[in-house]
Amino acid sequence: MLSYLSIFGILLSVILLYFNARKNTSTVYLGIFFLLISLYSLTQYVLFNSKSVYLVGAFFINSGFLAYLIGPMLYWYVRSVITDNSRLRWRDLWHFLPMILFLTASLPHIFLPWSDKMEVASKLIDNPAFITEYKGSIFYGMFPAISIFMSRPILVLGYTLWSAGFYMRHILRNKELLILSHQLFMKKWVSVLLGSVFIWVFSHTLLIVETYIYRNMSILFTLNILQILSGTGLAGLLISPFFFPTVLYGLPQISKSGLSTSTEAQEQELLPGEVRIKPPTFESEYLCSIGCKADACMKEFQPYLQPDLSQAQFSAMIKIPVHHLAYYYREEKKQSFNEYRNQWRLNHAKMLIQDGKANELTLEAIGLLSGFSSRNTFFIAFKKAEGMTPGTFASQFTV
Repeated sequence: MLSYLSIFGILLSVILLYFNARKNTSTVYLGIFFLLISLYSLTQYVLFNSKSVYLVGAFFINSGFLAYLIGPMLYWYVRSVITDNSRLRWRDLWHFLPMILFLTASLPHIFLPWSDKMEVASKLIDNPAFITEYKGSIFYGMFPAISIFMSRPILVLGYTLWSAGFYMRHILRNKELLILSHQLFMKKWVSVLLGSVFIWVFSHTLLIVETYIYRNMSILFTLNILQILSGTGLAGLLISPFFFPTVLYGLPQISKSGLSTSTEAQEQELLPGEVRIKPPTFESEYLCSIGCKADACMKEFQPYLQPDLSQAQFSAMIKIPVHHLAYYYREEKKQSFNEYRNQWRLNHAKMLIQDGKANELTLEAIGLLSGFSSRNTFFIAFKKAEGMTPGTFASQFTV
């Protein structure tokens, strides 16, 4: 089961990174987190269950340093979705220190000839307890082997508790910060994520304690309560994104002024016969504000007249994160940004035609003046939207 969960987690991380790497940095942290935790679990399976000399030789110690990034990726993801700011700061570089130290200390084993690694792998397969005797890292001469094995899950556990504390501080300061107001959906997701990680890493830590401190290697090869809890936590962690698909688009936020305006409108005295309407959810207010900003910008500044206007450029103009903008058009407008932009271009072209410009200019020139990059794109978009060619439409207004 552990091998299947690990492979599933790797595939999930690849999907997250492939579809979101360029538009949602916070999801990149989540994708890398799933990738690292899946590689760590796959390594555990390979070392104690695979019985493959080649796999054990490839995974043993060589990939161990990556596990020290599991905790930082979790923390950066939780921080970015709560604050809606996914940028790393210079002081965040210290989170890489444990990984760098372990990687440096493991270099003697990493650069061993492949034949020597095969010999180590064979001894480990014949006697799993050999893992506590082999000095594959400089640290093994400085610290007990158990402390090195424990350092990875304990570090993840520490980051999980740190992330939970960061999350709870925002919940407790909710009224003051107005960040997580009405965000029940995101609250559930973060709670499920942190809860699943805690169950997995806590039970996994107890497994290591039982295995190496109490010298009970058999616990790794038998079904027991710790194995069940560890597998349940890992399974819940990897499956949970499918129950919260919109977390892939970040945490929407709205300015304090925008919220106060909405609140004031709701608190106005009702006129006779009026019924108080339930305030919209935070997501609805935010998505509505995106539409209002987008339409206002298009109407006032006419950026659609620029042939090379992209979603990223428009996002910078209206100061809305590009992945929020993409989510708005896809989920709310049920269209792409290009289709939305072309609507404004077509309306501009129709206005020019209705004003008689078709008597002075060619239809191709009208399309170019409306922001289309070529005659073909103008004619294709016009026919698709209006059900007729620009020429047929223009014939109604030419003399």
